[in-house]
Amino acid sequence: MITAELTIIPIGTNSTSLSSFVAAAVNALDKTGVKYKITGMGTQIESNSFQELVKAIEFAHEAVFANGAERVSTIIKIDDRRDKDRKLADKMLSVEKKLI
Repeated sequence: MITAELTIIPIGTNSTSLSSFVAAAVNALDKTGVKYKITGMGTQIESNSFQELVKAIEFAHEAVFANGAERVSTIIKIDDRRDKDRKLADKMLSVEKKLI
């Protein structure tokens, strides 16, 4: 399982509110079929295929342009672990078990 954290920042908008751009990116992710989780500072996604992951990121990035942004900055962190099949939830559970 390949996991990634994605932050897409629209630039050149007429408002300080970004929720409509986030919604456009999330709607694009919905169409790809990748699993995702929205957080307050980005979106975490997971896929079995690197190509599928990159394509989903591309769709989300382009959706922000289609929603009216004149410039888009996208930050991507990818974790591609191949010794074990770990999903985003597994990573969270591992840390939670170690909390005192």
